[in-house]
Amino acid sequence: MKIEQIYTGCLAQGAYYIESNGEVAIIDPLREVQQYVDKANANNSKIKYIFETHFHADFVSGHVTLAEKTGAPIVYGPNANPSFDAHIAKDGEVFQLGEITLTCLHTPGHTMESSCYLLKDKDGKDYALFSGDTLFLGDVGRPDLAQKAADMTQEQLAGILFDSLRTKVMTLADDVIVYPAHGAGSACGKNLSKETVGSIGDQKATNYALRADMTRDEFIREVTDGLLPPPAYFPMNVKLNKEGYENVENIISEAKAYDPKTFEFIANETDALILDVRHQDDYSKGHIPKSIFIGIDGQFAPWVGALILDYKQPILLVTPEGREEETITRLSRVGYDNTLGYLQDGFEAWKQSGLEYDTIIGVTASELETKMQAGEVNVFDVRKPGEYQSEHIENVVSTPLDFLNDYLAEFPKEDNFYIHCAGGYRSVIAASILKARGFHNVIDIKGGYAAIKDTNIKRTNYVCPSTLK
Repeated sequence: MKIEQIYTGCLAQGAYYIESNGEVAIIDPLREVQQYVDKANANNSKIKYIFETHFHADFVSGHVTLAEKTGAPIVYGPNANPSFDAHIAKDGEVFQLGEITLTCLHTPGHTMESSCYLLKDKDGKDYALFSGDTLFLGDVGRPDLAQKAADMTQEQLAGILFDSLRTKVMTLADDVIVYPAHGAGSACGKNLSKETVGSIGDQKATNYALRADMTRDEFIREVTDGLLPPPAYFPMNVKLNKEGYENVENIISEAKAYDPKTFEFIANETDALILDVRHQDDYSKGHIPKSIFIGIDGQFAPWVGALILDYKQPILLVTPEGREEETITRLSRVGYDNTLGYLQDGFEAWKQSGLEYDTIIGVTASELETKMQAGEVNVFDVRKPGEYQSEHIENVVSTPLDFLNDYLAEFPKEDNFYIHCAGGYRSVIAASILKARGFHNVIDIKGGYAAIKDTNIKRTNYVCPSTLK
């Protein structure tokens, strides 16, 4: 028996490759599926099943393409109703895979079709639980994402999740390994651990939602408390996962390289969004006017989904050399398939062609401190509300990047203002959006809050309710 977790950091997502005696099961595959086919072929094995734990909201899964390539059936738990052919498993249904079995455990609550898969070894012993978004390490799946589809409140779904955990998950032995669908950084839960593999026993001991003495009402209250609005792209991804999508290999092959003049012409003619994915320092030193920055080496796909509201938006790319295909692939993971092409030879070609370019002004934390000592300075914090509440610069307003468009009226039109995040990535994203909307008086604080903490700038954890929306 072989179990391999294939973890994708930018999505905080775990897919699983399980092999026994020449037969393979894939659980929650990424959209680019050739890697699974190649792995099975290299082991002289055959992909027999494609298991989905639920209709994912935070990424487009690879189930449809993988089924087309291999002929393996797609398996969902009860209540699933996809538009394509799939095997809808019964609760407790057993699937033989070589010398081992996988049992579908219907665990509704996060969504109504949510299911876990319990792996039993060749001796029939419970060995591992592939828990999807039902159980994370340190948390459980948020119950507010499926309200509309299920015609229920988040409290009703949370109550169903309570029952699922108590009757299907917490009854398992402490030594059963837990393989979740997500880790820290995912928006599918509130308090996910950085660890990506755990055990039932560890979770019973440390996960707030699995307390043995917890009442149903306590669970509902704690699981629903503090939920931020889900990213705007989540419903679109659910739709693609339920209805199907184009093979990402076709999308990659259709994207073209354009010289600077052609790139500029296409951008003007198609009203395409120019997305620059280089490092934030490179973008700040020079970028195409009105282009938006979301760096490929940060939490790229989730920020694309949160900030580019139209997933059919035509996109033109500026990428680091050699990372064009990677960028297109990672856009497709969250359903952004309308990439027209990319700037041939990168931003240096744009500069050398003599075309206009823009920059972002930045100051160090020490320079900010000097300016604040000299007089009043407008500073805005684009971190998440939880980060802001933990600690922030005294008298600074919270304007979270996720919902920046809701705060545009807060920023001064003429006087210079300063923005920061935790380390410098998100603040440059915010600055690029603000500049594209005409705020050329924005100044980035280099190094973010990490650098600010090394100064004598006054900080507090006091939260004024009027600054948080």
